Amino acid sequence: MIRIDTNVLVRLLTADDKVQADKAKQLFKRQQIYITKTVILETEWVLRFAYRFSAEAIAGAFITLLGQENVIVEDAPHISLAASLLRGGMDFADALHLACSQDYTFVTFDKKLKAKANTAGMKQVKLL
Repeated sequence: MIRIDTNVLVRLLTADDKVQADKAKQLFKRQQIYITKTVILETEWVLRFAYRFSAEAIAGAFITLLGQENVIVEDAPHISLAASLLRGGMDFADALHLACSQDYTFVTFDKKLKAKANTAGMKQVKLL
């Protein structure tokens, strides 16, 4: 099993460089791939800011990755929940923080985050 860098995943998802995208596709076809949640987090940021992907497109790409037999994503249940929260309008990094903290009280100064968390049914968020 191999682990990949963000740039490999971005090439796979954007195909913005044909040569690198083809190499990434071949790698995913023939290897067992492990993707860390830090790579997922960075990929979301790159896709949103550099490529202007919509939240729906990013969430869909992550859900598709989670369903691949040869792909293991670190902390997949939390990544899945964060992708769902992203679809609901939450920032992905905030969503991942909440998903990974769902069994605990999560303290923040961010009133918008608390409001979005409440809307999503994530009641563990408290304002400091």
